[in-house]
Amino acid sequence: MNKPSKHTPLQHQKSGFIFTKHSAKQESIFDRLFGVFQELITHTSGDFDEAIDWLRQLDQEYEITTDDYTIDDFIQELKDRGFIREEFEQDGTNGPGQGDGKLSITEKLERALRKRALEQIFGNIKRSGQGNHKTKHLGTGDEQSGDFRQYQFGDAMDQISMTESIKNAQINNGIGDFRLTENDLVVEESMHKSQMSTVLMIDISHSMILYGEDRITPAKKVAMALSELITTRYPKDTLDILVFGNDAWPIKIKDLPYLNVGPYHTNTVAGLQLAMDMLRRKRNTNKQIFMITDGKPSCLRLPDGTYYKNSNGLDEHIVNKCYMMAAQARKLHIPITTFMIASDPYLQQFVDQFTQANQGKSFYTGLQGLGEMIFTDYETNRKRNLRQ
Repeated sequence: MNKPSKHTPLQHQKSGFIFTKHSAKQESIFDRLFGVFQELITHTSGDFDEAIDWLRQLDQEYEITTDDYTIDDFIQELKDRGFIREEFEQDGTNGPGQGDGKLSITEKLERALRKRALEQIFGNIKRSGQGNHKTKHLGTGDEQSGDFRQYQFGDAMDQISMTESIKNAQINNGIGDFRLTENDLVVEESMHKSQMSTVLMIDISHSMILYGEDRITPAKKVAMALSELITTRYPKDTLDILVFGNDAWPIKIKDLPYLNVGPYHTNTVAGLQLAMDMLRRKRNTNKQIFMITDGKPSCLRLPDGTYYKNSNGLDEHIVNKCYMMAAQARKLHIPITTFMIASDPYLQQFVDQFTQANQGKSFYTGLQGLGEMIFTDYETNRKRNLRQ
């Protein structure tokens, strides 16, 4: 009988793919409520009390909670996780920090809302690349193009392709007498990358909530998604956001969940003036304006500070000012892309002429496809030099 070997071979392990029956991920009550709550808090422009009232009504109808986990437990967990905080206002009779507490959302929830909007609207994007905008110019850039050329004096060392250079050395000098000379060196071309400066204009005139259709909430969600996309995927780019009604003013990204419409007319000229002022300060070559609107321009601010308003049809004086602004932006190499949430033929005619004056682009879209259109246009523009 042979003695067993000192070195016993390892048992053969099976390898390959193992297929198992799919089991749905169990979602906690908090996660289910949190998804609905984020939609409601966006719809209510950050009003926590109103959002919770809506959530309680939905819970009564669909029985989301249980006896062991109620809406009050959900509110407490929101506090514990840092999504909401209690703020106290002095009531005049008690000391500082006393009085009735009011719950409000925190920066952590604001970030969660932007991330959720990005996933909802741009969920099918592939997160690749370093976050810059490619141009078609070869040179000393920071993304490899796949094209090779011979080394030239002054080329950076990190541009040299060692694999191709060693291959050249073997061909030129042989393996037995291996030498790597300057003539063997090969450089891989790289693409220049440009930066993009974008201004997003959002119409907050009263018509954005008229006719039984909430148009401001989708516009907010698009703005949150676009801001999250740019800050996370293209951090070298800039995004400024402004709103326009009777006047125009900039808002910060953190203000987006609280954005609401007002009793305003539509001063498109003021919005375009502010957008171009913002872009003049940017050093980037590539600049663009995205404008989301559902109505016609109906307001101008006169030099004396008063407002000229006319909501009846298209006012020739106001419309001509818009055309002048579009042409001025064109001279500054700033294309304007208009996303028109309206289907009135006379408004489409105005947008057509406005787009022609700027040599920009326009989309006539419902609320459903707004986000996808803006994303597609942004991604298209970043692949080319807008000044060409």
